[in-house]
Amino acid sequence: MSHILDELQARGLIAQHTDLDELRETLDRGPITYYCGFDPTGPSLHHGHLVAVILMRHLQNAGHRPLVLVGGATGLIGDPRASGERTLNAAEQVAEWTGKLSNQLSRFLSFEGDNAARVVNNYDWTSELSAIDLLRGIGKHFRMGTMLAKDTVARRLASDEGISYTEFSYQLLQANDFLELYRRHDCILQTGGNDQWGNLVGGMDLIRKAEGGSAHVLTTPIITKADGTKFGKTEGGAIWLDPTMLSPYAFYQFWLNTADSDVERLLKVFTFISLDEIDEIVAESTAKPFLRLGQRRLADEVTTLVHGAEATERVKEASAALFGKVDPANLDGDTLSDAVAELPSAAARVGMPVVDLVEALGLEKGKGAARRTIEAGGLSINGVKVEHVDAVISDDQVLPGGIILVRKGKKNLSVGRI
Repeated sequence: MSHILDELQARGLIAQHTDLDELRETLDRGPITYYCGFDPTGPSLHHGHLVAVILMRHLQNAGHRPLVLVGGATGLIGDPRASGERTLNAAEQVAEWTGKLSNQLSRFLSFEGDNAARVVNNYDWTSELSAIDLLRGIGKHFRMGTMLAKDTVARRLASDEGISYTEFSYQLLQANDFLELYRRHDCILQTGGNDQWGNLVGGMDLIRKAEGGSAHVLTTPIITKADGTKFGKTEGGAIWLDPTMLSPYAFYQFWLNTADSDVERLLKVFTFISLDEIDEIVAESTAKPFLRLGQRRLADEVTTLVHGAEATERVKEASAALFGKVDPANLDGDTLSDAVAELPSAAARVGMPVVDLVEALGLEKGKGAARRTIEAGGLSINGVKVEHVDAVISDDQVLPGGIILVRKGKKNLSVGRI
């Protein structure tokens, strides 16, 4: 089973780690239990969380037992940020987000078989922890010098706003999570984002001091682009995994727009395609960059992982419809609406002269110019060429969602909305 570490390293999924040789020997002795924690600081996971989830799935595929920890307790506190104190969310809000994240996370791992995943909530044990227990059972094992030296804490202490005792204490609670899971489930490996290194090591040290036990830690990298800038923003914000916060169409397009220089690395990190096949995809993409084969495969794989194969097919059909390759009438209204969300649009109605709609959309300046475009065969509605200058919008031209696709030439596409 230890070859999984070589696989993870080859994919660029390991940033920092404790004794990797010792961990390899531990894995060779049989399946282990490991965990990763996710705080409910919002209603959805984003692409950064996906890196951690994918690492968990690789480990599960290799036979190991995952614990998915949702921080119902730590989400009430908030991990210190590099700048600025977090606003404490209402307990009811955190509880709601905890449920949403639990549901999202349950889609990515297997909950069947000998190494079935299990979701745990640190509120279950943290809510029972008294102040005396915290100070005597946990706090006595921490040294102020170590806690103050952590990068985020040090930066906050040097800033004008400082850091509250609440956020400063977060590292004790996360360390206690590892200790509790060690005691309850014999969990000996914690994974997490690279920015969590200090907290993860704190938990490992607590296990050693409190129980005399041995545990391991490894982190996933912060994903960056080839130019070194942070990866993963759209004009609308984060790359959310919740389809109500970022539509499957927009999600697919984000991955499809990946730069050539980033494709290989992202295929390794965000997909389960074998490394040999990734080499083939990259070689073919390099030979024929205009086909964007790597980007298409990346978008297919990640969208299917997050939203399912059916949603991915709908997205691809919507893209094809916009380019006139399939009949848009066969699409559902939600997917089609997502696909045209960023296109120029104008109000339309059944019985409206086509030339009026063309003018309203700004495809031509004036009805005369619109008529000349139609006479020249340069206008289509829903992929069908408009033959007559006096044509009007008919009922059968209204697509699901009250949408009408109006195209001038090959590239100028706009939307009439009923």
